[in-house]
This record gives sequence, C-alpha cells and structure tokens, in this order.
Amino acid sequence: MRASLLQIAVDPDESVESRRLRVAALVREQRGADLVVLPELWPMGAFAYELFATEAETPDGPTFRAMSAAARDAGVWLHAGSIVERVGDGPSRRLYNTSLVLSPAGELVRTYRKIHRFGFDKGEATLMDAGGELVTVALPETTIGLATCYDLRFPELFRGLVDAGAHLLVVPAGWPARRRAHWSLLARARAVENQSYVLACGTAGTHAGVEQAGHSVVVDPWGEVLAEAGDGEEVLTVEFDPARVAVTREQFPALKDRRLGLAVPPVRD
Repeated sequence: MRASLLQIAVDPDESVESRRLRVAALVREQRGADLVVLPELWPMGAFAYELFATEAETPDGPTFRAMSAAARDAGVWLHAGSIVERVGDGPSRRLYNTSLVLSPAGELVRTYRKIHRFGFDKGEATLMDAGGELVTVALPETTIGLATCYDLRFPELFRGLVDAGAHLLVVPAGWPARRRAHWSLLARARAVENQSYVLACGTAGTHAGVEQAGHSVVVDPWGEVLAEAGDGEEVLTVEFDPARVAVTREQFPALKDRRLGLAVPPVRD
C-alpha cells in the first residue's frame, strides 16, 4: 500500500480559496498512491479562531467540491483533513471540526467530528461542539480509524477504533511546534499499544502566531518510524504492507491480554 501525507504550509497571506486550489493540484500529483492524507483545518489554520465562523461550510461545500474533483482526477482515496463544519443557521448554528474521507470516485464516504476539542476554556473548546462517534472506513487494502490532533492524547479512543476493526490509524493535525516532542512520542505510543500503523499528518508554517510542528510521520505496528517529514511543506510518501498488522498481533498477542471492566476503588479522604 502506498500512502502520501501532504504536510501543508498554512500562510496567513494566502487566501483560503487560493490554498484550496493549490492543495487540489498537490492531490492530483499523487496519482499512483492508494491513500492521500491532508492535515487538520488546513483551509484556514487550526489556530485561526477568528476565521472559524466566516469560513465554516457544510460537508458538501467548497472544500469538498475541490477535493472531490482532485481525488477523482488522481484516482486515490483521500482523507481531506478537516473543515469547520456548519450545522444550522442563526442562534441555533453549531460548528464542528469535521474530517472528510473521499473515495477514488470523489464520493464522500464518511465524516468524523473531532471528539476531543483543544483549548480548555478558550479557542476550539468553546467555539466548536464535540463529536460523539467513533468512525472507521473500509478501504480495499485495510480498515482505517479516524482521529484528529488532540485526540492523540486519549488512548481509549484508539482502543475503541481497534475494537471496531481498525488496522491503520489516521491522525490529521495542526500541532504546535512547542509540543513537537509530544507529537512524535504519542504517535509512536498509539502504534505500539494498538499494534497498528499510524499515519499522522500535520501542518507546517505559522498561522495565528502559532508555529506548527510539521514532522508528519508514518509508524509501523512495532513503533518503528517508516518515514518522517521535516519542518516545512512536504509530501511524505511511504509504501508499507497492511498485512503486517495481523502478523504482529499474532506474533505478539498483547491485545488478547487486556482486562476490561475492572472495579474502580472508592476515593478515600
């Protein structure tokens, strides 16, 4: 299987529409790949909170249309990163950080609304609603499980995806450079503990004053890094064998030793 991670540089001087056109051209250049992955909120930038409301769109909006045509022209499965999804209008309007997965025919196959929102009491955590559904997508070669950026810090989400049949975990992100070490560590940890491939695709550049970590990475089920990008915009392409997940789980069947439903002791004063 051949995957290409497009580590997009988000430049505040580039318009959202110009970036859509540029990224669509990059997707078209990946003909021959089985799967192409884009970062989180690449149209405007994951920390450009002031643009969330104005650039919010529906799942069949301008980003989907541009990516649909590009996926169809390239003949690839496309994880189109995420958009700010708008649901409803007026006072009842809600926003989600929503990933789009497209088939080689350009069809929208699945969406995933980010479950864990970053920011604590500000930013994404206050501007967006949380998703509540684990999402997997069956590809011809494997089954992928979907997560986004801050989700990477919550291992129970990934165990749920593995229980749902995922062998490859795809994590688009807009991860800040000041926590780059956590990005690399957590990507490897999720691969090792779930005996799965991890494809973690981040942004490059600086947007809303936040320098991005870059360093998109592909990790195998043993936690070995197969490929890693640098700091700038880059296309990271790697070939790997999806069957290695089943082999790894058979050779080292740690997942079978999980003990679930353990009693939680009461808190003592």
